[in-house]
Amino acid sequence: MNPLNPWPLEPVCDPSCAGRSTASVSPAVRGRRYAALAYTVAGAVAAGKRLSEPEVVRAKARAVLDGVGLRIVGDTGPLSVPKEESGGTGTLIVANHISWIDVITMLAVEPMTILAKQQVGGWPVIGGLARRLGTRFVHREKVRELPLMIEDMTRLLASGRSVLVFPQATTWCSVAGGGFYRASFQAAVDAGAPVRPVTIDYFQGPRRTRWAGFLGVENFTASLSRVAGAADMTVRVTAHPPIRGTDRRQLAQDARLVINGELAPMHAGPGAVAKVRTGAGAGAAAEVRAGAAVTVVRTGAAADVRTGAAADVRTDATADVRTDAAAAEPEDEPARMAVG
Repeated sequence: MNPLNPWPLEPVCDPSCAGRSTASVSPAVRGRRYAALAYTVAGAVAAGKRLSEPEVVRAKARAVLDGVGLRIVGDTGPLSVPKEESGGTGTLIVANHISWIDVITMLAVEPMTILAKQQVGGWPVIGGLARRLGTRFVHREKVRELPLMIEDMTRLLASGRSVLVFPQATTWCSVAGGGFYRASFQAAVDAGAPVRPVTIDYFQGPRRTRWAGFLGVENFTASLSRVAGAADMTVRVTAHPPIRGTDRRQLAQDARLVINGELAPMHAGPGAVAKVRTGAGAGAAAEVRAGAAVTVVRTGAAADVRTGAAADVRTDATADVRTDAAAAEPEDEPARMAVG
């Protein structure tokens, strides 16, 4: 493993995060769902080059969701900012990442170019379909290829094509899991393109659920089995107002705050919120991005640091707190862009 790798290759969540389903379908219904999914995938394979046509993509994506018993609620219109408002560029669409269903859902709303990990390209059937859709693959172990990826994304955006990125870099069991890795936002900066934050969340009946998650090292079959067996499940898509900026750090922070809203993270990880209270401001509080632990604390006096889902740092002088999500950046440009 590359020690400078900025992406979390080891997921934090595992299948135990899924919790419980509040309602299940009968074995007969589950069987019909598997059959419908197989029929849809076979149809997508048979579509050949037509799979690159937006209307075909949208129809197949919706058929997959229908096949496994999922309904989309919320924003189902175009996610890209209109060209007359974007200056002719495409839109960098960024969303939280919970499940393999996220990609299908976004394509059902609006077909777009997707940035995915290299491993997806090697998956049977799915990899071939992804390539036909024009998916861009990033090899997360080859950090020095990152500038080339950013250049490619910049060209796509400048040409008017929208690109979907999941800046959490891996799946989490809840909306607010994990920090946002900022390299992809540089493409929006370079292309002068707007960023559209999107929240993807799952519900069973009126209650939020983690049952649809693709969690940790579990295989696709296990996740599919949970989804196909659940009743009354919906996926909610919330498109937030577009944002612009010239600093990828600020864009990533703004996008994450909008996407998470008031939701609290289920796990500690890059981007978890920590409270810092210092003697310099007589009880003043500041928020920092924290990992599972605060990695560097520089203070003018002794500090009491307690870590967990959040860190509470009390000092008698101003504290300079740096976290896993904001660690010192390596000097070489590819790693620097990746980390921050």
